[in-house]
Amino acid sequence: MRIVVERREALSAAADVVVSGVFERSEKETTFPRALEKEDAALKGAIRAAWDRKELKGKRKELTTFHTPDGHHRIVLVGLGPRERYDAEVVRRASAEVVKGLKGKAARTASLRLPSFAVDPVGSDAAVRALVDGTVLGAYEFLKYKSTTEGMVEEATIHLGDEFSREEAGLKKAASEEIALADAVVWTREIANLPADTATPERLAEEARALGKDLGLKVTVFDEKKLAEMKCGGILAVGSGSAHPPRLIVLEYPGGARRGRTVAVVGKGITFDSGGISLKPALHMQEMKFDKSGAVAVLGILRAAATLKVPPRVIGVMACAENLPGGGAYRPGDVVRTFNGKTIEVVNTDAEGRVVLSDALGYVVAQYRPDEVIDLATLTGAQVIALGDDTAGLVCTDDKLANGLLAASAATGEPIWRMPLTDYHRELVKSEIADVRNSTELTIGGMLTAAAFLESFAGASTTWAHLDIAGPAYTTVSTRKYQPGYQNIGATAFGVRLVTRYLQSVVHP
Repeated sequence: MRIVVERREALSAAADVVVSGVFERSEKETTFPRALEKEDAALKGAIRAAWDRKELKGKRKELTTFHTPDGHHRIVLVGLGPRERYDAEVVRRASAEVVKGLKGKAARTASLRLPSFAVDPVGSDAAVRALVDGTVLGAYEFLKYKSTTEGMVEEATIHLGDEFSREEAGLKKAASEEIALADAVVWTREIANLPADTATPERLAEEARALGKDLGLKVTVFDEKKLAEMKCGGILAVGSGSAHPPRLIVLEYPGGARRGRTVAVVGKGITFDSGGISLKPALHMQEMKFDKSGAVAVLGILRAAATLKVPPRVIGVMACAENLPGGGAYRPGDVVRTFNGKTIEVVNTDAEGRVVLSDALGYVVAQYRPDEVIDLATLTGAQVIALGDDTAGLVCTDDKLANGLLAASAATGEPIWRMPLTDYHRELVKSEIADVRNSTELTIGGMLTAAAFLESFAGASTTWAHLDIAGPAYTTVSTRKYQPGYQNIGATAFGVRLVTRYLQSVVHP
């Protein structure tokens, strides 16, 4: 998807489709909206006629198409819903609905009329960014294995018009930044959508090396031999049942500030999760190729961070393994020793994500002593039960970090909800025969006991945030209809926009 910003009025362009937003009308509203007067003039009164007949309601997801008198172009009005509930997320969703609605309808180019979207309380900068997000992400489809495809919008132009022409330089800069971020999301989705026979731990290491070469990042890959030397017993145990050995992958972005902070971003990369010896049910097991979403999000975050030159130094760590019940697989009852010397009693081999992250967190804290650590993991089904499949769970030991992530969440539309972590949860993960256990006999508070387990490896003195993205990491045929239009069936790359926006806000000490 190519995005362009132009000063001229959208209605004077030669695009296949001109897109404007329209607010939902109340039952008593009879006055024709002034915001649609230019569109109505171009259509010689057709919009006003539809308004008078109450055919045009402006409800969210509503798309109303008008053909110009010459028959060569179309004007599409997209419903924005109630004016009092308007925000940037509405713009993001509306623009995605447009590009999806135009799929297969001979609309290669689209002109987006900014004045109809940059309406209080959504400023022009926020509207431009939301339009970029919605069009780029809404147009994305995973087509690698498709033999035929339908035509999508290939180019979208955001037209400033007379109302915003004086802001051209700033809005072009905003669009450029958001395009880079949206492109990183699409790239991340492509990798996360790959099946397990392709996206092995070795393949993810190759992707990291290629990214490092493109952007000048230092990349270090620890193979199974090196992991054994490092005594990374957690990641080795989880990967022991697979023919594809595990990898610990580290990417380093030096930072855009001269004396910036160091932020570590750590991701769970289970390239396929069968549950191991504690085998999962067959139903929906094919979705477990998405259990690598946290680690792949780290790749996307590093790409975006380096491209946008965020202020802090960023260390990305990907803990990658395939969890299979092979002859060498780890077993319930095993005790494994991790990088920092702590031991784990394995109660359930399907609680493997926290086991690989134990080595990754221990390593990055010891090696880099970061100011902050953020981990992303499709960690628990309990997160989905608690918060649904659109909102990630946040557990954080520091209010400033938590508030920064919550602010980034509000700006990007990637929802998170802060959850408590108490001594109750910490007690539950203590083991009788080891330092901690990876599962408990209780079926309650699973998201929080998993977080308590991770906290023990991040360390009490580390400023740390945990994002359980099990629900929002991907969508299915059944869950897709409840999601915004810019999420498609498959990987969402949740966390890339959220964490990158947070990193953009981090200043040097």
